[in-house]
Parts: sequence; structure tokens; C-alpha cells
Amino acid sequence: MKNTSWIFLIIVMLAACSSNSQYISNEGFIFGTIYHVTYESPEGKDLQREIEAVMNEVNHSMSTYDSTSTISKVNRNIETELDEQFTTIFKRAEEISEITNGAFDMTVAPMVNIWGFGFKNKEQVTSELIDSLRAIVGYKKVRIENGQLIKNHPSTMLDASAIAKGFASDMVANYLHEQGCKNYMVEIGGEVVASGKNAKGNYWSIGISNPDDNELFTEQKLKAIVELKDMALATSGNYRNFYIEDGVKYAHTIDPKTGYPVQHSLLSTTVLADNCMTADAFATAFMVSGLEKSIEIAEADPEIEVYFIYSDEEGNYKTYISPGFKSMLKKEF
Repeated sequence: MKNTSWIFLIIVMLAACSSNSQYISNEGFIFGTIYHVTYESPEGKDLQREIEAVMNEVNHSMSTYDSTSTISKVNRNIETELDEQFTTIFKRAEEISEITNGAFDMTVAPMVNIWGFGFKNKEQVTSELIDSLRAIVGYKKVRIENGQLIKNHPSTMLDASAIAKGFASDMVANYLHEQGCKNYMVEIGGEVVASGKNAKGNYWSIGISNPDDNELFTEQKLKAIVELKDMALATSGNYRNFYIEDGVKYAHTIDPKTGYPVQHSLLSTTVLADNCMTADAFATAFMVSGLEKSIEIAEADPEIEVYFIYSDEEGNYKTYISPGFKSMLKKEF
């Protein structure tokens, strides 16, 4: 009887502890985009202030719009000790640059800027200007030595926009995990990390948009829904960021080797990985590489799974889905 009483007491105590937990949703503005974070807080505490502090720490390291950030100082050739976040991102970027044969390249910043998609004003693009920039762009022209970034050319600049949001999503997820949160979804500008299940007890469902330029001005339709199980996801697509000038469409994805916006059949790339920094960078690299080369890279790397949307010769939408990604598809439209 005494043992039964103790068991009953323990059950009551556990129930009382668990009753304090609740799902909380936060949203706001960071990195020039919107973030959404939903998590089951063990103590029912709203962690938005702390979550934003984590994101602002990444911003102060990697934002080219913050003149006091580490990356801004590096770009202006101000001697500065590299912080841990900068070093982590740079080293992973180097690895992915090598894997993708330079399709992912943080030094593409000057080229992105002249086309009007970066942190400086658009310029008049000429073949001579492109040639001059090709001399200072290339991931092998920068390196870290003794805590400092060494450039072969002082004019070389870095842009972390294709990897920093994914990294920030990872950092917020790590923070939530440290606070005892087992169920959460972090999304910053479309870069997602998910763990556990949502308030309804289901895995987190993430939509992949239909890559139609016209739908940006109406209600966006979905091409697929993914059931994200303790993984990260990132999507890149030229339908999200472009402009039309003199009847010509210029997309924001710039090929670091040519200096020009990419022109190929690949419309959208979605990547699954263990961390969002990796997914983010590969998604951009694949938009540069094009369909065939991207499939080749993805098939050779067991750490990632992919979902590509491309157009055939008749302009019809087609998809390439890796086996691992297919197992997580909840629905296709």
C-alpha cells in the first residue's frame, strides 16, 4: 500500500510539472525578412527576447548592412579578430564551395552588388566591369590565418546572405534545445529547422511554393508539403527575387564564374540536411549549377536530400526528387 502511494505521488508530481509547458509562437523582423518561431516551452515562458538576442548576435557578425559587424569590417579591410560565428560560417562555406566547384562562393558580393541584389546600389553593367570583378572574385582568393581573414586582393568582399539565415536558424534551434525545448520549429526567411512535433502531435508540415513569378502578386500556391522530422530545410528560387529591365528578366542568383545572372531550366531548389546552414548554402549553389550538375552533386553527397523544380522544353513544370526526400513528402500538387 505504501509503495502504491509513492507511485501515485510521483505520477501526480510529474503531471504537475508537465502541465506548465505550453506552445508559444513568436514572429518579428530580422535580416531584412520575417521570422516565425514556435516551440513548446517547458516552463511556459515566452523566450522571444532571448531568441532575438541570438539572431542579433548573428546579425552583428554577418550583416553587410551593419557597419560595425565583423563581415563589414573585413570588407573594409579593417583588422579585426574574427568571432566564432564568422569562422564557423566561413569554414563551412569553404567546404561547400569546394564540393560545388565554386558554385557557392561568398566572394561573389561585388557581382551581386552591381546587379542591384546586394548591399550597394546597382551599377551600369558592362563586360569590362564584369572582367574587372572576376579578377577579385573566387573562394580560393581568401583564407583564415591566425584568426584573421587574408585576401589576395584588398577589393575582395564577402556576402553571407546565402548561408547566414540558415546558420541563424540553427543557432535559435540550439538555444531552444538548451532551454529544454524538445518540440519546436524555427523559420527565418524560408530557412527552417524543426524538432519533435507541433501542438497537435504531428510532425511539422512545411510547404514548397510553386515557382510562378505571377503568384508573387496573388496568393501563392504550393507545389508540395514536406513532413519535417528533426531536420533542416532551405529553398532557393529565382522567382522570389528578380527585376525586369528593358524587357529582360534579371534574377538574383549570380554565377561567380561568369558574373552574370544564371539562365537555365532550374526554377527552385529545396534541400534537406542535418543543419540549416548546409541546406541554405547548397540550395543557392544548386540554383547556380543548373539541373544536371546539381543532381550529380546531390547524388554524391549522402548528407543532403533534394527536391528540384524545373521547366522542360515546352515550359511545363517537372520535378527531380531524391529517394530520401521522397520519403518525407506528405503531399504533391
